[in-house]
Amino acid sequence: MTWSKLKKNLEGFLCPALNGRVEYRASSYRYLPDKAGICYIAVDKKNVLNMNDISSSITWYQTELEIKNDSAIQIPISNDEIEAVRNETKGMVPEDRLQVIARGRKLSDHAKELLSAQSSLSKSNFIVVANKFLSTPIEESVESNDILLNILALVDRRVGKKRILNMKEKIKLKHPIVQYFYELRLNTL
Repeated sequence: MTWSKLKKNLEGFLCPALNGRVEYRASSYRYLPDKAGICYIAVDKKNVLNMNDISSSITWYQTELEIKNDSAIQIPISNDEIEAVRNETKGMVPEDRLQVIARGRKLSDHAKELLSAQSSLSKSNFIVVANKFLSTPIEESVESNDILLNILALVDRRVGKKRILNMKEKIKLKHPIVQYFYELRLNTL
């Protein structure tokens, strides 16, 4: 599919409140036909998917330790997870430490998932992911671990007010760029 047709299809699914604010852009090199261009998403005329932009308010993690030390990440711990730690340690660990251990384990898993999703985003081809988004049901895009699919789903008009409001807890576990687009969409409701 050509870029212009793909862009038109994506903009056709854009939430009416975000129409004009969210843009899909592409740059290419006229004199270097063998060099691939860059496709990106702009919000209010600013490229928000730029991982190297220091002035951006969106956090792009470099290491797993950065994610673990980020106080903005809130991970809910269930009683089942605390009980699992208690069973593993055979009751030898004080009660107050059980929650710390359970949170640490869950945070470690979460950090690995976030870094994996972020690295796949930097390597991914926007056009391939956009075509996948257009050909799969919206539910799959919302539930996906792919950052770009989540972003495209959040700005989609097929995701209604009720579904957006019900996603509040799940979004806390997603990458900061997905949280940014969630807040953007939430502000339009």
